[in-house]
Amino acid sequence: MKNPQEILDLAKKTLQIEADGIIRISSQLNEDFSEIVHQILYLKARVIVTGIGKSAIIAQKIVATFNSTGTPAIFMHAADAIHGDLGMIQQDDLIICISKSGNTPEIKVLIPLLKQSDNKLVAMVGDTNSFLATQSDWVLDTSVEIEACPNNLAPTTSTTAQLAMGDALAVCLLECREFTSEDFAKYHPGGSLGKRLYLKVGDLAAQNEKPQISSEATVKDVIIEITKNRLGAVAVVDQGRLSGIITDGDIRRMLEKNNNIDGLRAKDIMSTNPKSINKDELAVNALEVLRKNNITQILVGTETKFEGFIHLHDLLKEGII
Repeated sequence: MKNPQEILDLAKKTLQIEADGIIRISSQLNEDFSEIVHQILYLKARVIVTGIGKSAIIAQKIVATFNSTGTPAIFMHAADAIHGDLGMIQQDDLIICISKSGNTPEIKVLIPLLKQSDNKLVAMVGDTNSFLATQSDWVLDTSVEIEACPNNLAPTTSTTAQLAMGDALAVCLLECREFTSEDFAKYHPGGSLGKRLYLKVGDLAAQNEKPQISSEATVKDVIIEITKNRLGAVAVVDQGRLSGIITDGDIRRMLEKNNNIDGLRAKDIMSTNPKSINKDELAVNALEVLRKNNITQILVGTETKFEGFIHLHDLLKEGII
């Protein structure tokens, strides 16, 4: 059994070997990489990414990254391809085949079938002299010196290199397309990452009540309004203009200072110049205001128009935090 320090040393050694592998493949890039990027940029069809074994798993991740960054892509398992899935390949599709050796039996059967359709073929391969490499139009060299596995057998450094090469392609493609955060949000509407890029303050405020009272309202009315709407605050609005805010904290501080509250009005306990945010701001910007000012709710609107509240819990519920 390894002791804790030995385990840490093994982990560091593994990460160093894989890091060295990525540095190695960066030095192996050539004009083929640039040509592949150009081919995909002007592609009228899709990118088909295929592989077998661990390379197939990497292929699926590369497809997911392509699709999320504006490059239409489909995964095709190399073994399934020779049993009917070749039908998914359409004219003008570009095919990326991933393999460490480039000489597995499935790859040797698949490549001639792919060549029959005249689709352009990219090899992402660990042996540039392999069958796959010699049969491809372009080659991405992902050869590594050693696997992180102590027996130099289990795909570790090699699959890390494949994954990194796929990321390099995806990033170059999105940069060439001038793919923006707004574009990214279109492909991630349901996730918390996407919501940070498109969800507006007004979208959240619309889900809440709009508690408000006049500056002449009694303390009892203020407490009832705050309690009823469960936002921990109420806006003070006079003739459509936002005058201030009263929070449940303001109520507690008022009770600590006053034995008799019968004559007090909202204007006596409200905070003037409250923090507010425009409804068209991103919700993630509201989070920054809340954090910066150490508050849990914020008014939505302007001095002349009160449009509601958003609460820290709204951001939590949407996964913004």
